[in-house]
Amino acid sequence: MTGKIVILGVFVADTAYRADRMPRIGETILGNSFKLGPGGKGSNQSVAAARAGGTVHFISKLGRDPFADMALDTWKEAGVIPEVAQSDESYTGAAYIFIEEGTGDNAIIISPGIAGSITADYVAAQAGLIGGASVFMTQLEQPMEAAVRGLELARAAGVTTVLNPAPAAELPDGMLGLCDYVTPNESETEALTGRPVSGLDEARAAAEGLMSRGAGAAIITLGENGALYHDGRRSEHVPAFRAGDVVETTGAGDAFNGAFATALAEGRDPVEAVRFGCACAAISVTRPGTAPSMPRRSEIEALLAGGVG
Repeated sequence: MTGKIVILGVFVADTAYRADRMPRIGETILGNSFKLGPGGKGSNQSVAAARAGGTVHFISKLGRDPFADMALDTWKEAGVIPEVAQSDESYTGAAYIFIEEGTGDNAIIISPGIAGSITADYVAAQAGLIGGASVFMTQLEQPMEAAVRGLELARAAGVTTVLNPAPAAELPDGMLGLCDYVTPNESETEALTGRPVSGLDEARAAAEGLMSRGAGAAIITLGENGALYHDGRRSEHVPAFRAGDVVETTGAGDAFNGAFATALAEGRDPVEAVRFGCACAAISVTRPGTAPSMPRRSEIEALLAGGVG
């Protein structure tokens, strides 16, 4: 049985454009395709965690518009329990996603809308929910003060805390000290530590830097090279899985974090939780979209067992 997972974050509607290249300023080019779908790191992670078998509550804000309807439908399908206020004061968030046709790589602009008004007090109103969780996870798409407050409440209650420091931002002093696990990718790691990550040795050095600022353990995701788990006692590289040809890398980090949270909530060893997250991410990149690309638990278990790829 999995314990309860509480995730604080943002929903945005993803507007995804595929083209051979990014247009230059002042230039208009023809794209190859367009797709509208559900996104936002916190929402994506909630969907990934729920599909991976977790019992997931998602704290956020929505407007009252078609994008909000999309959010609610997405969570219902995945089994995510929304802990969400709706308001007419602003719009539900949206994101522009450019996808390079030849590689599947992406560039993203996020406008969080009403979720940008999530405050520390709004999060504190969910103290009972957070304190009753096995795992609390957040990112940096909602205001920083809200993320800090959520981590403070979880830490005070003895809840396992996970920070996915994305998008990259300067963290206030002491924030990493509230985190049992911090899960940056390579570029986020460099932004946090000033250390470029071009291999495992550099990743380990950067992980030590994160731990020196208070993090209990650092998990640096390395894209096609898997992930590094480092806690000062154990330092293990988990190679990437192959589940098929890469279609789109958007949402891969969210797939990893959601599945990682589910595995932690089940009481798994953290390195095994990293493996579970890597398997989830490997499947997600073989499909287009963000939330729609998140695999079911049976698919993750089949890949872990060697039944896929």
